[in-house]
Formats: sequence, C-alpha cells, structure tokens
Amino acid sequence: MKYQPKGICATAIDVELDGDIIKSVKFTGGCDGNHKGICALVEGMPAAEAVRRLRGIRCGMRSTSCPDQLAVILEKLINQ
Repeated sequence: MKYQPKGICATAIDVELDGDIIKSVKFTGGCDGNHKGICALVEGMPAAEAVRRLRGIRCGMRSTSCPDQLAVILEKLINQ
C-alpha cells in the first residue's frame, strides 16, 4: 500500500504486510539514512508492535515524524 504522509519531509511511504508481519517498508524523499534505519528495524516485526513503539514520536517542533506517520499507516492496515 502506498501512503502519502502528512507533516514530514518524505513524500510517500510504501508498506507491505504478510499477515500481521511487516514484510517491507520504503520511504520516498526525506532523510535517506534515517529511513533505511527505520525500515531495517521494523521489517519482520508484528505491525501492532511497531505501532506501539513508533506512535507519538515527534520531529522537533512538528506534531509528527516519519516513525509516527509509519505508525499511522500501519494502524490503518491493521484496522482494514
């Protein structure tokens, strides 16, 4: 699923689940190194656990962040 995040530098987040396990994540735009790190950490993790860990993380003065936006899409996928 391709998701257009709000309030961050990345312009898209692609997420693929295998059941409830995160199979792959790819960010487009933004901080490449940080995104690669986030992806490497969450791939293979249950989506609900990633949401628990990432939801509410802020970037500076912003009310959201790349990890938080990933949690938003994962929540949507879980609730489908």
